[in-house]
Amino acid sequence: MSKSISSPRPLTGRMVLGVLLGFFGLVIGVNLLMMKLAIDTLPGTNVDSAYLASLRYDNEIAAAREQAQRDWKIDAKVERQPDGLATLRVEARDHNGVPLAGLTFFGRLERPADKRGDKELTLAEIGEGIYRGQTSGVQPGLWELVLEGDATGNRVFLSKNRMVLN
Repeated sequence: MSKSISSPRPLTGRMVLGVLLGFFGLVIGVNLLMMKLAIDTLPGTNVDSAYLASLRYDNEIAAAREQAQRDWKIDAKVERQPDGLATLRVEARDHNGVPLAGLTFFGRLERPADKRGDKELTLAEIGEGIYRGQTSGVQPGLWELVLEGDATGNRVFLSKNRMVLN
C-alpha cells in the first residue's frame, strides 16, 4: 500500500508579492510606532533658545560667584506622602548662622527625563528663616529639586539637587 503525499502549494508571484508587502508593511508600521513613542516621551530641548541662553551665560557665572561669596547655608528637605502630596521645607541661614528672613523662595520638582511632569512650589515663610510649600501629584521616583531664592526681585540663590522620592 502506498500513501500519497500531497505536494505543498506552489510558490507563485502573488504569494511572493504578498509576503514582501506584508514584511515591509510590518517594518514600516513598527518604525512609525517607535517614532511616535519617542517623540511623545521626550518632547525636546531644555531651553527654548540656545542663543539667548548663551547670552545669559556670563550673568549666570557672575551670579554663581556672588552666591558662593555669601556662603549661605540652605537646608532643603522634601517629604512625599503616599497620596502624592509633597512638602518642601527650607531652612536658610547666613554664614554666621543667623536665619535669613524676608526672602522669597520658589521650588520646582523636575523629572529629568520628562519636563511635562514638573511641579512648581511657592514657599511661604512660616518662621524666621524657615520656608514651606506643598504640591500634589508627585509620583515616586527620580526628581531634581531646583530651588531659587529672591530678594528685592533679584535671584540671590540657586541650587539644583537630584533625589529619589519614595
